[in-house]
Parts: sequence; structure tokens; C-alpha cells
Amino acid sequence: MDHKKALEGTNTTRGVIKTSFSEKCFSVFNYTFFIVMGLTTLLPFVNLIAKSLSSEGAVISGKVGLLPIGVQFETYKYVLQDSMFLNSLKVSIFLTIVGTACSLFLTTLTAYPLSKYRLRGRKGLLLIFVFTMLFSGGLIPTYLLMQNLNLVNSFPVLFLPAMVNVYNMLIIKNYFEGLPDELEESAKLDGAGNIRILVSVIVPLSLPVMATIGLFFAVAFWNDYFAAMIYITDPAIKPMQLYLKELLVSSSGDFLKDNVDAAINATPQSIQASSILLATIPILLVYPFLQKYFVKGVLVGSVKG
Repeated sequence: MDHKKALEGTNTTRGVIKTSFSEKCFSVFNYTFFIVMGLTTLLPFVNLIAKSLSSEGAVISGKVGLLPIGVQFETYKYVLQDSMFLNSLKVSIFLTIVGTACSLFLTTLTAYPLSKYRLRGRKGLLLIFVFTMLFSGGLIPTYLLMQNLNLVNSFPVLFLPAMVNVYNMLIIKNYFEGLPDELEESAKLDGAGNIRILVSVIVPLSLPVMATIGLFFAVAFWNDYFAAMIYITDPAIKPMQLYLKELLVSSSGDFLKDNVDAAINATPQSIQASSILLATIPILLVYPFLQKYFVKGVLVGSVKG
């Protein structure tokens, strides 16, 4: 009986994992730190929502904090009826789709041969690619190159210079290196060539990293304004971020002068807040569809060196 009780006591002791005081302090610090960081990221967004919905007097007086005062929707009505906003939104959506598709296609074609150790000159090619991560030709030579190629003030200049991101290419390459070589060998025995192997075998097995890198490219193209600011002067092909940049710079409210109703019921600050929120929604809607691939794609593609 004593032996049986001793075993029961041992099992009870094993079932309870005691946490030391230092571990408890570390957990409290972690939770506090991440809650503060999360609020730091979220609160400005909440403040923008409150400003976009608040009345003119509340915004001008600076009373708006995290909750709207005197709720109104005139700002959203004005922004959604603004032809320049809608045009820049269309340009950004088209740029994000085309740029992401082309960049993912070209980056995958670059990463696949570089993932094969049998490729002659592989180390030299990798060195050249890594070199471009550290050094570039500079802004002025790049602009002169785009000008000589007749790409200035054209839509392709927004995505062609950024079609291959070396960091993203290395992540895809490392993911490809982690796939079993037996898959390719069996496909070759069935008569498949390199392109067929890549399309039918490698890419379907690489959906996590493809979705992750695709999200990286999509966010980068959606948020990029610098290329448009340098190369674009035609209002018809200005993307959303350049429109927002010009909107934020024109703090005097000149963009309201052609709309009397909006000028009476809204302020430049509320118009800016509404525009920023509406411009953020499309790219936010993409993430939930790729979330299940995101963490797996980054970790698996980044573990190998």
C-alpha cells in the first residue's frame, strides 16, 4: 500500500510543473511589453478613425481622441466621390497585382537554378546578387537609365526596377533547397524537363513560401511612393501613396475649394484621415487569405543558410 501511495504521489508531482519566480516575472514582462507595443501600433489607427468620423468643430478644436465626437460621414462621401482618389486607387490595385505577379514569377525563375548545387558558377552568381544588396548605382544614374529607356512617366517604371528582390529570392532559394531531391529524380524518370518539374512539382509544394513572398511584394508595391515621386508627373498614373503624400502636404485645404459642401462639413484633417483609412483597407483584406501560409513560409525559407 505504501508503495502504491508513493507512486501516486510521484505521478501527482510529475503532473504539476512548478514555475519559478524568475519565469513568472519574465512572462509578466513579455505580456506587458507586447500589449504596450500592440497599443502603440493600434492607437494611431483608432485616432484616425475617430478623426474621420468627427464633426468639423471637434477636429479643429483638437478634442478628438480615441472616440469620435459628433459623428458624420461627409468626409467618406467626399473621398469616395473624388475622381483623383478613385483613379489613384485603381492604379495602385493594378500596380500591386501586375507587380506582384511579375516579381514572383521572375524571382522564382531566378531562385530555382540557384538552388541547384550542380549549377556551374553558382557561388559567383550568388555573390553578384548579394553584392547588389549592399551597393547600388545611385539615384541619379538609375533615373538616367530609366530616361534613356523611355520609361520615365510610364506605368512600367513603377514595377520594372523592383521586379527582383534579392532578399526574397534567397528565401525562396533556401526553401527549394529543403525539398527532397528524389522528387525531381522521379519526375525526370517520367520524362519531365526542368520547366515542367518547376511548374508541376516544385511550385505546388512551395505554396507557403510563395504566398509569403507574394505578400511581401504586394505590400511593397502598395506602399511605395518614392518611385512614383521620382518618375511620375502624369496624374493619370499616380498611385495611391503618391496621392496621399500630396494630400498630406497640402494641409491648407486647397483640395476642398471645388466642393463647397465638403468644405463646410469637413476639415482637411478629417479628409486626410478618411483617405488614409480607405487606402489601407484593400491591402489589409489580402492578409487573412495568406495568414495560414505566412509563418511557415518565412521560417522554413529562412532556416537554411
